[in-house]
Amino acid sequence: MAEGYCVKDKKMVEIKNPAKIIMKNGKPATQGLCPVCGGKVTRIGG
Repeated sequence: MAEGYCVKDKKMVEIKNPAKIIMKNGKPATQGLCPVCGGKVTRIGG
């Protein structure tokens, strides 16, 4: 599973419901939800 940094919790978390996205600048990223607080978590670079 993908991991990302949750800014609200200030720690690395496993991304819930990860989805591959393309950012405005054309770079790939993985975006999903934090399982702890429910906030948005994005990991740049797939």
